[in-house]
Amino acid sequence: MSFTKTPGWLDWYDSPTKPRFKLPSGSVDAHCHVFGPADEFPYAPQRKYTPCDASKDQLFALRDHLGFDRNVIVQATCHGSDNSALIEACRSAGKRARGVATVHADITDDELHTLHIAGVRGVRFNFVKRLVDITPKDELLTIAARIAPLGWHVVIYFEAPDLPELWDFFGAIPTPLVIDHMGRPDVTKPIDGPEFELFLRFMHEHDTVWSKVSCPERLSHTGPPALHGEQAAYWDVVPFARKVVESFPNRVLWGTDWPHPNLKKHMPDDGLLVDFIPHIAVNAELQQRLLVDNPMRLYWPEERIPI
Repeated sequence: MSFTKTPGWLDWYDSPTKPRFKLPSGSVDAHCHVFGPADEFPYAPQRKYTPCDASKDQLFALRDHLGFDRNVIVQATCHGSDNSALIEACRSAGKRARGVATVHADITDDELHTLHIAGVRGVRFNFVKRLVDITPKDELLTIAARIAPLGWHVVIYFEAPDLPELWDFFGAIPTPLVIDHMGRPDVTKPIDGPEFELFLRFMHEHDTVWSKVSCPERLSHTGPPALHGEQAAYWDVVPFARKVVESFPNRVLWGTDWPHPNLKKHMPDDGLLVDFIPHIAVNAELQQRLLVDNPMRLYWPEERIPI
């Protein structure tokens, strides 16, 4: 089947630099995707965008190049609830990958079991209207209740202005929550302003809520160093991400977001994104928690060594 990429969207960068920052042993890229290949895993008819292909083999090559040991692969919205590409990637990686799937409330117990055996440990609820048609909240609560006995969690993707209306619903979800990309704050606003303070309060008041401090390339208005000489990469995002890491060191995750879907202005160098990490996790202890201990606790709890 032939697919044409959405006009204006950039292809992922295929020659990333080698990071200067040496990742701790056992580091996990806790947010990445696979797209297709479309001739093997067709994109969903109801999708709102068509990406370029980004295969599991290309993802694993990037993993090794950057120095990661494992991946958490998040189901792409362009594949809808057909998790076949995700399952195949997780199975191919063995114990080196876990997955976050998209499911409907009518999924059977056998289908959930199949996903679990393949390595799925969570489901994603997307509230970004430009990317998906929003699923009714009662259906999402049904899904959350179905996955809770498996020890899975819910990943939520939303934008900062929408948190007030979603607050009560998020609080009713009966599983741990993982928030994508700090709830997409507007980094042109003050870090102590009401919008970001509300996000921090949500995490303070709910001790089972985690946050990914990822995607500075999506949040930044200052851009990468290529646009600003020796200026730190995505420097306007640093204070926000560092605040989350230092406030909640045991409930933060980091990921590349490869292959960076729906970007139109610039495509990030994944090596440069890795070099962003020591600016937000400024010492070895915070880096170990962010990149190793936390994702292992959430996605590979059976491999934790008892203290």
